[in-house]
Amino acid sequence: MGAFFANIDYWHWWILAGILLIIEVAAPSFFFLWLSIAAGITGLILLAAPELGWQYQILFFSGLSVISLTAFKRYQRANPATTDQPTLNRRGAQYIGRIFTLTEPIINNSGVIHVDDSTWRIKGNDLPAGTTVKVVGTDSVILKVEPVQD
Repeated sequence: MGAFFANIDYWHWWILAGILLIIEVAAPSFFFLWLSIAAGITGLILLAAPELGWQYQILFFSGLSVISLTAFKRYQRANPATTDQPTLNRRGAQYIGRIFTLTEPIINNSGVIHVDDSTWRIKGNDLPAGTTVKVVGTDSVILKVEPVQD
């Protein structure tokens, strides 16, 4: 096995970097990008120090991969992505603040409400049908409602 790795050159690492980059483009996950960067840097290190043994090359690649992934995760946590639709994948949160009229009463703090083209379970104080309510929060897939004060 050592004979196979003994012939690794800097351009082998750059080819690996290119392959990893192609995988990242084909299946975007921001994982292979950092491995690709680590492979490219390992190739640069080998270009600067061609006598570097394969064991150290693998060690550099592994270390740089972990460092680059960790640095990206820290950056991502410190700088979350901003969006013009922050509730896009939280459908219940999209209804917070909206006002509806109950078509069915809330009994034992539970009921249903028709929202646009769907039906949602609701939680709130017992109220008769015809009461105007406002969505004030969510509990998983249940909307929390309170009566609107006139």
